Amino acid sequence: MEERKNVSNRSHNVILENREKMSISGVEHVKSFDPTIIILITVQGNITIRGSELDIKKLNLDDGNLSIEGYINSIVYSDKEDIGSKGIGFLGKIFK
Repeated sequence: MEERKNVSNRSHNVILENREKMSISGVEHVKSFDPTIIILITVQGNITIRGSELDIKKLNLDDGNLSIEGYINSIVYSDKEDIGSKGIGFLGKIFK
């Protein structure tokens, strides 16, 4: 099994209810947000959440807790170094 790098001792949990409500702990920063995509930096790496009508209902960075509502299509983890280095979106894929 691959060893994880720079994993914080802080807890990280993801709870998804019926693809419409999501609670996440261990959030350090909201990198980007709009109604179709949310990019988060967490203690376990980056999370990209895609969907429709996404809305951040609660955010407390002191505790690291976040609540999202909307229709969730996908949840993808990536290493912290991946965001920005490879690019995101159409242009990032073209110039890869």
